[in-house]
Amino acid sequence: MTDRPSIVLPSGHSELSERERRVLEAVVRTYVDTAEPAGSRSVARRFHLGISPATVRNTMSDLEEKGYLFHPHASAGRIPTDLGYRAFVEQVMQPTSLTREERERLEIELDVGESSAVERLIRRATRALGLLSQELGVASAPRLEGAILDRLDLVRVSATRVLLVAQVRSGPVKTVFIDLPFEIPDDTLTTLTPLLNERLAGLTLKEIRETVHVRMRDAVRGDDPTTEEVLNIFMQSGGELFDWPEMESSEIHIGQASLLASQPEFTSGERLKGLLELTEKRDVLADILTRRSHVGGIHITIGAENRTHELADFTLVTAEYRVGGLKGVIGVIGPTRMPYEKVCAIVGHTSSLVGRMLE
Repeated sequence: MTDRPSIVLPSGHSELSERERRVLEAVVRTYVDTAEPAGSRSVARRFHLGISPATVRNTMSDLEEKGYLFHPHASAGRIPTDLGYRAFVEQVMQPTSLTREERERLEIELDVGESSAVERLIRRATRALGLLSQELGVASAPRLEGAILDRLDLVRVSATRVLLVAQVRSGPVKTVFIDLPFEIPDDTLTTLTPLLNERLAGLTLKEIRETVHVRMRDAVRGDDPTTEEVLNIFMQSGGELFDWPEMESSEIHIGQASLLASQPEFTSGERLKGLLELTEKRDVLADILTRRSHVGGIHITIGAENRTHELADFTLVTAEYRVGGLKGVIGVIGPTRMPYEKVCAIVGHTSSLVGRMLE
């Protein structure tokens, strides 16, 4: 577990000069802290850049021409653009760690006791993310396409009906009814259960669906006709028995929108309406979260970098959590005016903590 996650970001703009970086950093930090445009005099006075307010003003003008800053309305100050935040994240931001108190608070918020159901843990994690970051916590439940089968049990329900009970590692229990064209004795199930576990336990659901007919082929026993017939059914329809579409989609969990709604960006009724509409579009969020790549660490998309217009005014910071063959995505949605170092530390630590607790 680490509090200093690496960050995966798209690139595509030139390096800034040292002076431009320092001035951009000052503008970003001023705007994040105050939600007010940064003026050259206040920047020069607050950040001790070693240059005059006039030089700061000229550098800010240069950054504006390059697309990193802009004038809001008639204000004399400037605020960062999406490109400005991107440059800050890539060229200025330094990884930071959570305090001991913050780590302890996260552990308390995520404590679900001995009954650590996955859904309950993820719900609590999104709430904890919101409380610590003051952004909107979001998460996708683990997708089970790579889930590993721990064990199978066959339970006789009636003379011709069997209940297949499948336990997925670090996941839910799935039950499937199997109707047979003949009567099946209990001792056949006693024979079949260890045989199925020997051949299928430890495989992913995808592997089972694709290879069950091959894996069970040489297990057919000619001296036991009933067992042979049931095994033939498994070989013929095993792919369907382990095809559970409802378990392949990702359920989306969303934290408290009220935390985000209290930020200055959402004093406008239109912006707040857009936020609330976004929380209602769970299918959109599910698609966004499940398509994100987290190779190497945390993934940040800022404003227009998001590929859907619903997120054009937001920053999305996410990390992947894993347990066994299961994986999901967890993170926050907030305005582009965001304390990126702190948010990244919170998201990175939470994803690691969720994975550890799911173990």
